[in-house]
Amino acid sequence: MTNQVLPGIAALPMSEFVTRRKKFFAKMADNSVAFFNAAKEVTRSNDTEYAFCQNKTFYYLTGFNEPDAMLLLIKKSGCEQSILFSLPKDKMHEIWHGRRIGQEKACQHYQFDQCFTLEEQEELVAQYLAGMSQVYFAFDDEKLSAQIFTYLAQVRAKIRQGVKVPAHLTDASPIVDDLRLIKSHNEIELMRQVNFISGLAHQRAMQKTKAGLFEYQIENEILHEFARHGARYAAYATIVAGGDNANILHYTDNDESLVDNDLLLIDAGGELSGYAADITRTFPVSGKFTEPQKVLYQLVLDAKNQVLAAIKPGVTFAKLNDIANACLTKGLFDLGIITGDLAELIAERACKKYFIHGLGHWLGLDVHDVGDYHINDNKEQCREFAPGMVLTIEPGLYMPLDDMELAKQWRGIGIRIEDNIVVTQQGYENLTVNTPETIADIEALMEK
Repeated sequence: MTNQVLPGIAALPMSEFVTRRKKFFAKMADNSVAFFNAAKEVTRSNDTEYAFCQNKTFYYLTGFNEPDAMLLLIKKSGCEQSILFSLPKDKMHEIWHGRRIGQEKACQHYQFDQCFTLEEQEELVAQYLAGMSQVYFAFDDEKLSAQIFTYLAQVRAKIRQGVKVPAHLTDASPIVDDLRLIKSHNEIELMRQVNFISGLAHQRAMQKTKAGLFEYQIENEILHEFARHGARYAAYATIVAGGDNANILHYTDNDESLVDNDLLLIDAGGELSGYAADITRTFPVSGKFTEPQKVLYQLVLDAKNQVLAAIKPGVTFAKLNDIANACLTKGLFDLGIITGDLAELIAERACKKYFIHGLGHWLGLDVHDVGDYHINDNKEQCREFAPGMVLTIEPGLYMPLDDMELAKQWRGIGIRIEDNIVVTQQGYENLTVNTPETIADIEALMEK
């Protein structure tokens, strides 16, 4: 496995964000205005805050990474305007807490048409709404929804003066979600880079793992490798689950010691310029798989590889789930873990007793990224893949230690293998190229 970080882009060009706003404008009705809110800082304790994480949709349209801001997109008589309201320059605040962009630089660098302070928001927004026909905003954003209705009430108070109030409210989320679902060349390059960095972290974890260490010590090795290559933050809470802890899907305590002959499941991905990797690998603490571990691991790996081979435009998660189900169910049947008529077991999706989560999800600015899956009445995900979609594939098998229906050799084994995939014109690209996954590669790396 190579340890050389691939050359790539560290951040998206501003032209990318301008293009995204233009795409949203193209979806807007004439004589309409759209609202998007930035995130707020979240208090951790007393007067300290968690590391700031921008609202992903706001970031998608602006690239602007300060709290409390608001973006307005106005389309009227064929004219399109992007307007930002943001925190003002404040010398004393900046001495204590850090520099702000300010309105002048926001216009210059982020290419907004106009920028105002938050103090000017109350007066100006009501003016922008007056005479408009339609308003777009995210219906599930309770704070923004309340703001919108306050603004509309201010406009409605002037009806007797002949002011027209917007009559149509439209949820902006489905529009942005569809735009976010198809990644650009620049986005894919960023995700290629963060996958490579995350792969280096998984390699480091395998090489540092040994019995007696605590799970959190391996977590720290992963975070160190992320930051060393420019991915300062993890995209989500890192899972380092030794032994039976792997059977807790979202285990993040990471506070137990590693035991020889156990497996270690690590679900970890870095974040680069807001874009997430989401990679899972499972490997032996001792560096060598036991025979039962090896058999189950190879079954999960075979299922993943069969699923990957089928990915191309026009395929659906529903189709991929059929492939994974058939492979895992037959494998469990052959091992005697499940019994009965094989055809009936496949039809009943009998593997779901041990493969208890979904096969994959969209990936991008959010780990579980936005985008409609087009779920039908049978709860199948029927949206056809298209070039530029990025998704995870993550089959697994979970054999809890307290499941006495299982033979003793299988109990306490939890395995998941997760790759990040781009749908291409011809098929797919696996972004998770430098994270060891075969038994031979894992054991060889851990032997070094």
